[in-house]
Amino acid sequence: MSTLTKRILSGSTNGLGIKVSQTATLGTTIHTAVTGTSDMDEIYLYAVNSDTTPRKLTIEWGGATSPDCLIEYTVPAEDGLYLVAPGLLLNNSLVVTAFCATANVVMIHGWVNRITA
Repeated sequence: MSTLTKRILSGSTNGLGIKVSQTATLGTTIHTAVTGTSDMDEIYLYAVNSDTTPRKLTIEWGGATSPDCLIEYTVPAEDGLYLVAPGLLLNNSLVVTAFCATANVVMIHGWVNRITA
């Protein structure tokens, strides 16, 4: 029987938001997925933009190959949290990173549901 454990994003400190400081690939580390291929991380990410201008955010989902691994989203300015990863699955120690057109204005919040076999 599988178990599910809610976890903090590995790139977060104490569950706080992760500031996207990179402006190009390879982005700021958001989360490193569980090791191996039998367990899975179900990852939820929300972005908030503190700037006065909408900003393009690029999530690199387990790699930086375009378009295979990229999720692009324009985060509205000063308007709360926006869902950018709705429980997508990842494992095998793949890494989720992010970069933004402007450094230090977008924060990533979220959590991981670790599913163990």
